[in-house]
Amino acid sequence: MTFSLVARSDDGRLHGVVVASRFLAAGALVPAAEAEIGALATQAHVNLAYRPQGLTLLRTGVAAADVVAGLVAADPDRDHRQLGVVAATGTGATWTGPACHPWAGGQAGDGWAAQGNILAGPQVVDALRDAWLGGAALPFPDRLLAALRAGDQAGGDRRGRQSAGLLVVERGGGYGGTSDVLVDLRVDDHPDPVTELGRLLAVHTLLFSRPDPATLLDLTGAVAAEVGALLAALGLPVDAEGPQEALFAWAGMENLEERLVPGRIDPVVLDHLRKAVPRVPAPRPGTDPLGADA
Repeated sequence: MTFSLVARSDDGRLHGVVVASRFLAAGALVPAAEAEIGALATQAHVNLAYRPQGLTLLRTGVAAADVVAGLVAADPDRDHRQLGVVAATGTGATWTGPACHPWAGGQAGDGWAAQGNILAGPQVVDALRDAWLGGAALPFPDRLLAALRAGDQAGGDRRGRQSAGLLVVERGGGYGGTSDVLVDLRVDDHPDPVTELGRLLAVHTLLFSRPDPATLLDLTGAVAAEVGALLAALGLPVDAEGPQEALFAWAGMENLEERLVPGRIDPVVLDHLRKAVPRVPAPRPGTDPLGADA
């Protein structure tokens, strides 16, 4: 019912799972991950117990292939299960039970495992693999999404489309640094769930990604003057000593607080602020710029 990719970043700091299916809310069932420990996907005739059991084994340092072997050996319905696992290091592992509906199968390599069942054909898993391996220059969540998109374009679930999900974990990578969940997005019921998941990831990146220190602008001089003028145009009181307090108040209302840095401004925030201020329409030909007829 599903195709998925389980993967680890090249530096080992991030783990994630991306999944799509002609099944309601597959993202609520399939993925599990723990920062710097590993990740897994349980699908076909889903066994939700694989998630806590698999993470427990990974936490003790068991290799991905041994996690798969241990979980399926203890499961009397193993022939109907599909599973992908990636550990903190080493090669990923995948299992497809012989009773899974065709086409069903998987592949694995260093730090990844791709699998699917009820697929249009083996080209879906090939596409997942190729897009993952070719996407090393992308940010980790985008790389996972690119692989899912490639699998979808290769035919995906042969029954059609319904749901998709993306889970990424990183130590301290969650909101405000208070959790390890960097991204947890789901499209539970949608005619084009992979495209919708991409839209959600773009919004998530805008709102919750932390700024690149190399791109930050000092909130002084012309930059401070522009920011102050824009905030004033939005009706916010701007302190004569500088716009930081008003900027922080506005950014909090816009859910951009993760991008705030005292004394500086993220260009992404500045661009969002510029777009928030309504543009004054150009005067019509033959009229006075102040509004009086010529």
